[in-house]
Amino acid sequence: MPEVNGMEPVMIKLTGRIDSNNAPQIGEEINGLLKDNGGAPVVMDASELEYISSAGLRVILRVKQTNPDLKITGVSSGVYEVLEMTGFTEMMQVEKAYRVVSIDGCEEIGRGANGVVYRVDDDNVVKVYFDSDALADIQHEREVARLALILGIPTAISYDVVKVGDSYGSVFELLNATSFSKILANEPERMDWVVSEYVKMLNLIHGTVVPEGKLPDFRDTVISWADFMQDHLPEQYGTKLKALVEAIPHDDHMIHGDYHTKNIVLQGDEVLIIDMDTLAVGHPVIELASIYNAFQGYSEYDHGTVLEFQGFDFDTATQFWHKVLAAYLGTHSETKLHEVEDKARVIGYTRMIRRSIRRKGLESENGRAEIELWKGELIDLLDRIDSLVFDVNELEIDAVNNNLPEVQDFVNEKLEKAGFPAKTVMQVGLAVEEIFVNVASYAYSPEIGKAKLKVEISDGPSSVTIIMSDSGIPYDPLAKEDPDVTLSAQERQVGGLGIFLTKQLMDDMSYEYKDGKNILTLKKNA
Repeated sequence: MPEVNGMEPVMIKLTGRIDSNNAPQIGEEINGLLKDNGGAPVVMDASELEYISSAGLRVILRVKQTNPDLKITGVSSGVYEVLEMTGFTEMMQVEKAYRVVSIDGCEEIGRGANGVVYRVDDDNVVKVYFDSDALADIQHEREVARLALILGIPTAISYDVVKVGDSYGSVFELLNATSFSKILANEPERMDWVVSEYVKMLNLIHGTVVPEGKLPDFRDTVISWADFMQDHLPEQYGTKLKALVEAIPHDDHMIHGDYHTKNIVLQGDEVLIIDMDTLAVGHPVIELASIYNAFQGYSEYDHGTVLEFQGFDFDTATQFWHKVLAAYLGTHSETKLHEVEDKARVIGYTRMIRRSIRRKGLESENGRAEIELWKGELIDLLDRIDSLVFDVNELEIDAVNNNLPEVQDFVNEKLEKAGFPAKTVMQVGLAVEEIFVNVASYAYSPEIGKAKLKVEISDGPSSVTIIMSDSGIPYDPLAKEDPDVTLSAQERQVGGLGIFLTKQLMDDMSYEYKDGKNILTLKKNA
């Protein structure tokens, strides 16, 4: 029988069975309860409703027609299935009755931006959301997790939604899964394996193209962070920050958005990623900013933060971050690593400052000190950085002879990773030496300028193209006449052999002077 529990909103309790025998009477009673209700919202509590037939559905439909905001709560699985099959869940808000799960004494195995993952037994984990009204967030995460799985990303799919305290949770089957954080904390000797698997998953995610409109663009979120910072930075820095962020191009490749070691788990011999609610598309610099924050940024002021959050100390976190960045970029070049890290830090500090201020960080002494530290670092970066975009195959470095080993290592790492034979690697390295030393010696003399090197590798057929550019004195090395190598030692002139040797080693070379730059292109087939 229906009952009225109050008038704001009007609460109607449905109990027992509603079928052809009693539906007309229940309909009349409901009409009486809703007579002259003044347009108040109507909520039907179905927590004690055991059965409903088409006759009962007609009663609900009539109420919906005169009360557009009708909501049904506490619906059992059986009744919900009937409502879902007949389209009622699409035309009105219907909430299931959720089983209650306790997390008292449960181990925390993961933590993300919107919730915490606990192991409730050997087979299952539950992600408990911070927001007490999280049903829409849960539905979103389940949808994007399914999309990720379809696109080839190994992840767990929630099979149930439960009530946990005052909030809700998603239940996943994760048999004896162990987070990468726990592995790093308890088995530090496995760090290189963790780095390898962590980067392998990251590359898989970043290599996945997402169909248009299926995921939000994280760039829009970063722009909103930059907008927030306009009131918290000197005007020229706020303006530059906004311009740098807006210049990040749209990228339809997937990013996770909260990619840290508590969200990567090992289940048996399979590595899975969890906590998918931040899944988006975007440029990888946005992802690297989040990773930097997890292992460095948030712990920069208080090194104990990472121990509390991840379970391992700051030194371990620092070593892990540097290894991950080197593996992801495919180089140990300190110049390249610092370049990309600094770009990521711009976004990372922006995010942390905004987060702290919104969480009343300015109201505590430690909070103010932390914000000032991050703000100082951000301003320093903004003085030096003119773009947040990077190319993993490009190195810009001071054109000085002392940097030759770093330049050659950068090229060699790319070629070796691509599987080029040792002879090809040696020949390309020799050619790069000749060209770089030439730029270092003459392009800017007596000043020091930059040289930019780009490595482009093609699969069909296998070949490598090296593009070396500088902004020095215009000079076409290919215009110089080749030395006569048939002359005797007494007759030969000293010099000129470097470019000649490079021509012999490469399959193709070209030069152009464009936009104030010398651009020399070398190509070598494998």
